[in-house]
Amino acid sequence: MKRPISEPLTITGPAGRLQALLDTPPSVADQHVAVICHPHPLHGGAMTNKVAHMLARSFNEAGARALRFNFRGVGASEGSYDEGRGETLDTIAVIDWACERWPGARLWLAGFSFGGAIAARAALQRPPERLVTVAPAVTRVAVERPPRCPWLIIQGDRDELVDLQDVQRWASGLDPQPQIRVLAGVDHFFHGRLNELREVVVEWLALPPHDHGAAR
Repeated sequence: MKRPISEPLTITGPAGRLQALLDTPPSVADQHVAVICHPHPLHGGAMTNKVAHMLARSFNEAGARALRFNFRGVGASEGSYDEGRGETLDTIAVIDWACERWPGARLWLAGFSFGGAIAARAALQRPPERLVTVAPAVTRVAVERPPRCPWLIIQGDRDELVDLQDVQRWASGLDPQPQIRVLAGVDHFFHGRLNELREVVVEWLALPPHDHGAAR
C-alpha cells in the first residue's frame, strides 16, 4: 500500500486553535472520513501516539481520510486539560469541521484509551456510522449511555492500565452492546501487535452493518 499524504492543519476549537493532521490515502472514497482521538493528555498522549497512528492507517487502508488532532493543551493546541469535558467538545468541533469540509461524508470515529472514552462520549452528540475504541478508559471517563451505532471495542487481555474484566463488565450493562474483540497476550500499548490491531479494524470495517454483532 502506498503511503498516505499527510497534511498539517489548524482547526478552530472551543478553547482556541487545535493542531491536527489529515492523512489521505492515494485511493480515497469521498464518502468516508474518520476522526481519531488520542490517549490521555497528562500522560504523554498525543496524535502521534503509535496506536492512534495505526488507527489512521487502518482507516486509510479502508479508503477513508483519517483526521487526527491534539486535544487542548497538547502540542500546538491551545487551552488546557479539562478532565474529559473540554476534550469531548474538542472532538465535536473537529467532527463538525470535517463534515463541513466534506459535506455528505459518512463519519467514522475512533479513539485509544482516554481517547476511546472521549470518542464514545462524542458519538452521543455526533453519531458516527461506525465507532472503534481501543482499550477505552470507560471506568475512568464516564460514558453516560451507549451510542446507537455499530461499535467495536478492541482490548488486550494483558492490558496493565485498562482492565479487560472491567471493560467487559461495563459493556455487559449496555443496550445495545458493543462487539468486543479480545486479543490474547496484548498489553495496553499493543507492543509488537500493531499490525494485528490494523487487521482487526480493517476486517471489521469491511463488514456490512448488520454483521457487526454484539459483545463477545
